[in-house]
Amino acid sequence: MKVYTKKGDKGSTGLYDGKRVSKGSFRVEAYGTIDELNSYIGLTKTYLDDEEDVKFLTEVQKRLFVVAADLATSDGSKLKDKVGEDDVAEIEKAIDKYLENVPNTFSFIIPGDNEKSAHLHVLRTIARRAERRVVHLAEVVECNEEETPINPYVMKYVNRLSDMFYALSRKVETGYTKVEFNK
Repeated sequence: MKVYTKKGDKGSTGLYDGKRVSKGSFRVEAYGTIDELNSYIGLTKTYLDDEEDVKFLTEVQKRLFVVAADLATSDGSKLKDKVGEDDVAEIEKAIDKYLENVPNTFSFIIPGDNEKSAHLHVLRTIARRAERRVVHLAEVVECNEEETPINPYVMKYVNRLSDMFYALSRKVETGYTKVEFNK
């Protein structure tokens, strides 16, 4: 089987439900950014020492495939698996665990304390961008009666991911430089 179909040579792609859309659509931008996030998680895992953290991030990657599938369909009824409340709760539980022994969690931190932390901060910013793309898609879909609204748990899940990457970055830092702002 070949990985190329030539169907996208003129700038369109097929969604999960078979509908064809422009590769420049908000939907493709949203699930493409989720794909980028997933790939960068894979890179970041190669720098981490804690097997539990690696295992957890692998589970996040699996759920991101579900998120991407959800975003890659205009008819949500065709999906068997969706991100839900339990997925959001798992991320919140991880955030709390990662921050339980971290001092000063409400200050701005200059990223780059060490390689692990720096990669996690990049993940945090990719997750924030992914969230903006998902929100924009949700706004566009809201105006189109032919499409199923975006799963609200997708937005919550992606929102929590950036907090989780921040929390994990703080956990793996050996020291940190706090940024003070003069008002």
